[in-house]
Amino acid sequence: MRKSNHLLLFSMLMLSNLAFANNESKMDNKAALKKWEATPEGIFFKKWESSAAGKKVYASESRIRKSIKEFSNMEAIVTSLKLPAGSRLGYGVMVRIKDEDFILSFGPDLKNEFDQIRGLKVNDKIVIKSHSVSHAPKYAYPIVAGDYVERDGKLLYKRIPGKGGC
Repeated sequence: MRKSNHLLLFSMLMLSNLAFANNESKMDNKAALKKWEATPEGIFFKKWESSAAGKKVYASESRIRKSIKEFSNMEAIVTSLKLPAGSRLGYGVMVRIKDEDFILSFGPDLKNEFDQIRGLKVNDKIVIKSHSVSHAPKYAYPIVAGDYVERDGKLLYKRIPGKGGC
């Protein structure tokens, strides 16, 4: 009986330490965010978020949030084979999903792994699956990570998860 009480007490102690550490980490993150928001970059970003352009990007993101969360199919039409001028996103194309324009970004083209994607043409219908959508004040469109792309039921691209990562 005494051993089980010690085990129970030890378990509760460990759980409370984990909860405290997690809460402390969240507090550190919030403090770092507040500090960044006070920098010129943070102020610029907050202004962009509240601008018409920022609100439009967030509204576009919200239209596909459920599909991103569920990693489900999103039908898209290729609208341009080039990214906006000055883009630093690596290889990508412009697509329209649910009547909204998006940047479909694949990242740096280091190993010519996007050869099948390069065969796309404007107005091609594709199916996309993605784990994430992001945004930046530099771009007037949300940025969808190209994790999976197929056309006419044929797989064109599937991102291979990094080894040893999360």
